Amino acid sequence: MTGREAGKCATCTTPFGPVTLVEAGGILTKVEWRDGGGDNSPLLDEALRQLRAYFDGSLTRFDLPFDWGQGLHERVRRAMAAIPFDETRTYGQIAATVGAPAQAVGQACGANPLPIFIPCHRVLGRSGLGGFSAPGGVETKVALLRHEGAAGLLI
Repeated sequence: MTGREAGKCATCTTPFGPVTLVEAGGILTKVEWRDGGGDNSPLLDEALRQLRAYFDGSLTRFDLPFDWGQGLHERVRRAMAAIPFDETRTYGQIAATVGAPAQAVGQACGANPLPIFIPCHRVLGRSGLGGFSAPGGVETKVALLRHEGAAGLLI
């Protein structure tokens, strides 16, 4: 299913290229690393405003209705969202918080449909960066952490 079939889409230009935000049922459901959405809605307009404010340095916490998922994915996403701007956690720390193995946390991070908004880039490996599923991979993760001035950046 494409973003267009799932709901309304709006695109924003970011330092990493265009990202398209997808809304369905009054919640933000997905970030797609592509161009192609020109819809308007109060939610999409606010999400675009907040995303631009994040990249211009005037917003450190998003306040939007998200699709949190269910089960472990929900617990991991909420734990990631609780990581303050400019801080990081390890997969192991998140695992201890949600009561799951670190490998399962890593898989849940990789399945996060709302990168940037739900900050999976703030989750690091015990002795390295870990992965990042967005275009640019770990380089994008590092750039997001630098943008935030993350004190726990391990490079």
